[in-house]
Amino acid sequence: MADSVFECRSAGITLPLRSGVRPIIADISLELKSAEFLTIVGPSGTGKTTLLRMLGGLAPPTSGAVLVRGEVLAGPPEGVVIVFQDYANALLQWRSVAANVAFGIERTMSRAQCNERVRDALNLVGLLDRADDFPWQLSGGMQQRVQIARALALRPAVMLMDEPFAALDAMTKAGLQDELLRLRDQTKVSFVFITHDIEEAVYLGDRVAVLNGSPGRIEHIVDIDLPFPRDQITTRQLPAFLAYRYDLHKAIGHA
Repeated sequence: MADSVFECRSAGITLPLRSGVRPIIADISLELKSAEFLTIVGPSGTGKTTLLRMLGGLAPPTSGAVLVRGEVLAGPPEGVVIVFQDYANALLQWRSVAANVAFGIERTMSRAQCNERVRDALNLVGLLDRADDFPWQLSGGMQQRVQIARALALRPAVMLMDEPFAALDAMTKAGLQDELLRLRDQTKVSFVFITHDIEEAVYLGDRVAVLNGSPGRIEHIVDIDLPFPRDQITTRQLPAFLAYRYDLHKAIGHA
């Protein structure tokens, strides 16, 4: 099996309140392998975003531990980037597409190195010809590609994605799903992908984790044994795909 990147050991987060404390997530035991695509689904309010923030080092666990390559997480880990749902506010509208992609690396390397990284990242997401445009000149799907390119320019080992396609139309979402699978194959980046869309979770995932309850706990982890490359038409019609979809709906109480 591939090497472990993340490991959660009974990790939880409890927030202080005036009247006491509120547990948000609890007893999270989870592993992420190198080049794995892990999707996480669950009802609203079960702590999916909190779990992602914990993995990104933005919300340290108040119980248990999170390990990155065997070391206890003590802050934002190197090689891990977060891609948010709100691409419009994540991008700097007064900067060109190329300048947005360069934002995280322009102060750490030479201009020539930075330009090469930006070109490579834009080429990976199919936006090299839009490098001089501004975000407001692009469609929503293209703006999300810019945000993904900015993350790729950092050459991450792990991308944490918080419902990145939730605001997009169905056709744009499908195209970006295929784009992510292609990027995983090309770059060997590991993905943790939060979504409310069970079909999306099955289509993208090597495994799907179900977060349920309050505080949120991982109640099920389902291995997705579907052939690659995946296809938006044929994959979604496979009996196994439909069975996974049914089982996950049942697991989160929708069946």
